[in-house]
Amino acid sequence: MSYTELQVTSNFSFLRGASHPEEIVEQAVLEGYTAIAITDRNTLAGIVRAHAAAKTKAIRLIPACRLDLLDGPSLLAYPTNIDAYARLSALLTVGNLRAEKGDCHLYQQDVFQHATGIIFIALPPETLNEHYDFDPDFKNSLEIYRDVLVMTNQE
Repeated sequence: MSYTELQVTSNFSFLRGASHPEEIVEQAVLEGYTAIAITDRNTLAGIVRAHAAAKTKAIRLIPACRLDLLDGPSLLAYPTNIDAYARLSALLTVGNLRAEKGDCHLYQQDVFQHATGIIFIALPPETLNEHYDFDPDFKNSLEIYRDVLVMTNQE
């Protein structure tokens, strides 16, 4: 069984990722990966170069991105087909049009409206509360995500 990294950030995520997408693909091949997902923050920019690099190697690129929302926990988004990829691109456009250049303002409702055909992974907060647990707001958000996003993708 092989390992697939589903959350890799390239230098297209300013101040978060350091390596170029081509370098990430090259290193993944050296590590023996058969697939890898590039999940830059509120952008699909890194997957363009990663896709070009993956086409020349024995590795499958999983197109994806990280959605940092203003009103809920972050989500990793994996479109399952070309139509879902178009919806994810449209979602990012909505967020980019609301913000100054370099920012992307996305809300849960935006995600819900563009969710068909996209698989999501909710990301936990970076810290736990004083009881070494996730806060209730995070748990409530997970329930909302489950209720809305699962139903959207069952239709």
